[in-house]
Amino acid sequence: MASSKQIAFKCQAENVAFLKCKKNDPNTEKCLDKGQQVTRCVLGLLRDLHQKCTKEMDEYVGCMYYNTNEFDLCRKEQEAFEKACPLE
Repeated sequence: MASSKQIAFKCQAENVAFLKCKKNDPNTEKCLDKGQQVTRCVLGLLRDLHQKCTKEMDEYVGCMYYNTNEFDLCRKEQEAFEKACPLE
């Protein structure tokens, strides 16, 4: 949840391709490669975020976990995280 904006921004093309595949073909096996591309993108992004802004990400994730993913209760941590790792 804490990195949802970054995932939506960085992995948009992979997500759109996967959703189009699922919409156009009821056979889910046909879309496995698209799903793997989404997973690869997200895992790569999370690894990069954790390397670039470890402290800010850990604090934001911790706040979100403690507050059951209530964004409103973690705005200070969110701001620090997004400043340290802005959308590019």
